[in-house]
This record gives sequence, C-alpha cells and structure tokens, in this order.
Amino acid sequence: MPTFTLSELAEHLGAELIGDGTVEVESVASLDSAGDRQVAFLTNPKYKEQLQACSASAVIVAPAVAELCPTNAIVMANPYLGYAKAAQLLDTSPEPSQGIHPTAVLDDVTLGQGVSVGAYTVIEPGSIIADGARIGANCYIGHCSQIGAETRIFSNVVMYHRTHTGVACRIHSGAVIGADGFGYANDAGNWVRIPQTGQVILGDNVEIGACTTVDRGALENTVIHSGVIIDDHCHVAHNVVMGERTAVAGATTFAGSVTVGKQCVIGGASVINGHIEIADNVHYSGMSMVMRGAKEPGVYSSGVITLPNKEWRKNAARFPKLDEMYRRIKVLEDELNALKRED
Repeated sequence: MPTFTLSELAEHLGAELIGDGTVEVESVASLDSAGDRQVAFLTNPKYKEQLQACSASAVIVAPAVAELCPTNAIVMANPYLGYAKAAQLLDTSPEPSQGIHPTAVLDDVTLGQGVSVGAYTVIEPGSIIADGARIGANCYIGHCSQIGAETRIFSNVVMYHRTHTGVACRIHSGAVIGADGFGYANDAGNWVRIPQTGQVILGDNVEIGACTTVDRGALENTVIHSGVIIDDHCHVAHNVVMGERTAVAGATTFAGSVTVGKQCVIGGASVINGHIEIADNVHYSGMSMVMRGAKEPGVYSSGVITLPNKEWRKNAARFPKLDEMYRRIKVLEDELNALKRED
C-alpha cells in the first residue's frame, strides 16, 4: 500500500501545507468518514460545518476555509483536482500480471518493452503493441491493430481489425472498438449490408468506459481525439469525430457522422442526431435530444423533468394541442392590440 507524508503529498499537488508534514497518509476518504492515515477533501463551501467533526489526518481545502480546518490542511485553489491527484497517488487497484501469459495467442505480433498480456487473450497477425501496454485476460485484438505505449486494456475488451490507440489510453471491460457501423441499403424491403472499410482512431489519453461501443467508419475513420473521456454504456456510431478533451456521460448515443468540438460536455442519456456539427465548449444537460447542431458555445438543455404522475398525464394530454393553443393565443393578442390602437 503506497504511503506519503503530508509534505510529500503537498509537493505532488503543488499545494501549501498547514500542519505537521511528517504525518503519513495511505488512502483518501470522504469528509464524514475519513479517519487516521486518511486524507479528505472539501470542495463545496456549504459543507464547511462538517470540517469540525472530521477525523482525517489531513483535509484538502480552498484558501477561504483553511482557517476552519481542525486538522492538517493541504491548501490549494481547486480541492477537487487535489483529491483526484491524491487518489491517483494512493491508488491500490491491482496491477495486471506481468509478461505474456502462456495461454495468450500471439501470431506475428510486434511487442514493445514491458508489455503484459493476460490469459486467453488473442492478438491477430500484423498488430503492434507498444512499450508498457497492458492487456487483460480474454481480450481480442484484431489484425493490424496498433496499441499505444502505456495503454491499459482491461479484461474482455474486443478491438476489431486496424484499430489504433494513442499513448496512455484506458479501455474498460466489455468495450467494443471498431465494430461495423450501421450501414445498409434497402432493396425492395431487404437490407443489403454495406461493408464498413474505415477505422477507429483513438488519440492519446482517451478513456472508454465499460460496455461502450465505438463503430468503425464507413469509408472515412471514426476519430476520438486526445483527452476525450467516454463513460459506460455509450454508443458512438460510424464516422463520428470527437474533439479534444470532450467528456461524454453514460448511456449517450451518437448517430453517424456527428462532429463534436473540443472541450464539450455531453450529459448522460443524451441522443445526438446524425450529420450535425457541434461547436467547441458546448455543454448539453442530461437527457438532451440534440436534433440540430450548435454553432455557438454555451449550455443547452432538453429532456422532461419528473412530475407527479397525475400532473404529468395532464401535461402529456395537452402537449399535442400546443400548436392549436399558440394559434388561438396569437389571434387573441392581435385582437387585443387592435382594440388598444382604437382606444
């Protein structure tokens, strides 16, 4: 289990330490449950009253509340970022087995230094696995794929042929990268499959959540640029291009040929219509139904909030009459304005 003194931890975080730098910590915990040898954090000032009862060895806090901390304080402008970095330093997640498991099948594969491949994983001919890549058990890597240095592929991931990842990507269990896009032509009611000949290209530091699917392009490539994070149970259709450092929450679906800008945030369970363009720095709230592109940055919302069922049923029954109601109100407004002009 990794341990750090508070002086070492503050130095790693680029923070100021107020207190005893020789105290050691070995894990992170929430403000109300942390105890000895643990570091907690306070990100929302409305919970500052909980500081007095906190039993952590140290708390990561913003400068404005540092004087309220009853224990050692690690002071920085963004405590949540400090928590994230501290959690990485103190992470106890088990590392994969080192080396190539004897049951793994590697045929004409180029391996870099320090590569590990888990049990029963199959890597097809022509693939290149760069230095330090770690591939879990029961994975499949298709022909002529490229896995970037220090990339972590968890167990039970499927990567189809000619899929490329950048450096330090993380692909979680159950993800499918490079499946065929949904391309068919209709012949008198019969669906004729169109072979998808593009690829999936992932940039550096891309994270793909569990059970997420990223389809290969039909002709051009599906491209997920560097720094993108995609949550669990998402679907990215063929020819989607996603800009750098965009974040996508769970259960979101992208139809084909969507172009998403840089540093966008897509709320959970959103649905993005095909063949649209979304500008940089666009933020969609959860459950957004995005039917048109966005040319300007900003926050956009859709979805329907929950209501008591009786109220919701009334509103749902009235929804089909909205256009009629609008037209009737417009007539009344015109009549009222005419009367005002006469007066």
